[in-house]
Amino acid sequence: MSNDSFEIIPKSRLNGASFSFKNRLKRVLWGFANFLLFRFTPKPFHAWRVFILRCFGAKLGKHCHIYPKAIIWAPWNLEMHDHACLADNVICYSQAKIILYERAIVSQGAHLCTGSHDYNDPDFALFAKPIIIEKDAWICAEGFIGPGVTVSEGAVLGARAVTFKDLLAWHVYTGNPAQAIKQRQIKERC
Repeated sequence: MSNDSFEIIPKSRLNGASFSFKNRLKRVLWGFANFLLFRFTPKPFHAWRVFILRCFGAKLGKHCHIYPKAIIWAPWNLEMHDHACLADNVICYSQAKIILYERAIVSQGAHLCTGSHDYNDPDFALFAKPIIIEKDAWICAEGFIGPGVTVSEGAVLGARAVTFKDLLAWHVYTGNPAQAIKQRQIKERC
């Protein structure tokens, strides 16, 4: 799945806010709801947190596990399919869409970053590109995924690995920048 589309946020650092008043207001409301109704809930209350996120526009499938200390910048840009998981301390910097397909797992402390700045632009323009994590992929503890990356089906980004490029299906990646070190092979159940 290719992920070439992106959005340039039109405001410059000299012209004021990069996001509309409506966007900023929604984030303020989400901040209150996150603090009062989400962050301090018991870990097993996944259904409650799914409900709260859906109230703020997230598209969530069945049996999603979202832990209370996951940090979600804009829930309306989050889409998770059945049995997908966001662990504690995951940062979803969702200026653009973040999509997790079936059984995708994002482990503790991982960072999904959809936005950055064009450092060659004199206005340092902000841009955002979606992140797609396909089914059965795993982002290990403290992994980092940059804007516009697609993590293909079954791929693994190892602990503290960093990628700004798409990952091939059923490969294991480690390091900074992440490099494929082997193919992932699922064992058959006994």
